[in-house]
Amino acid sequence: MNIKIIGVGRVKEKYFRNGIAEYAKRLGRFCKFKVVEVKDEKAPESLSQAEMDEVMAKEGERILNKISNREYVYALAIKGKEYSSEEFAKEINQLTVYGHSDITFVIGGSLGLSPAVLKRANATVSFGRFTLPHQLMRLVLAEQVYRAMTIINGLPYHK
Repeated sequence: MNIKIIGVGRVKEKYFRNGIAEYAKRLGRFCKFKVVEVKDEKAPESLSQAEMDEVMAKEGERILNKISNREYVYALAIKGKEYSSEEFAKEINQLTVYGHSDITFVIGGSLGLSPAVLKRANATVSFGRFTLPHQLMRLVLAEQVYRAMTIINGLPYHK
């Protein structure tokens, strides 16, 4: 199984990078895991709607260039489906049973995901109605993917 997280922008803080690296190392026993970063666009506070749409479109194009046709794509979106950890693990396990061995999660930039990326996604997932910094979201997502793998494999991490 191949699991990829695509995120807009770089993870700058060392503590986030270290946390993501730790979960990537742990996930190595279950799958091939990687994080792909795409360049973000400058998005000052005073953008018009047209300018915001343009920023999202450019970032979206970069994201879509990193996704192949065979990948099952989850877009992270506030209005996406919420899962418990057990439900999330069950869904990922079911995907592999049905032949989806390439699973990709997409985290947008500060303005969110473009309509093109949302259209390409097979599903949307939400971690609640909170807005989280995209760097923190990558760490949280990596941990939840690891938790799902331990649940699938009957390991005691998840309690």
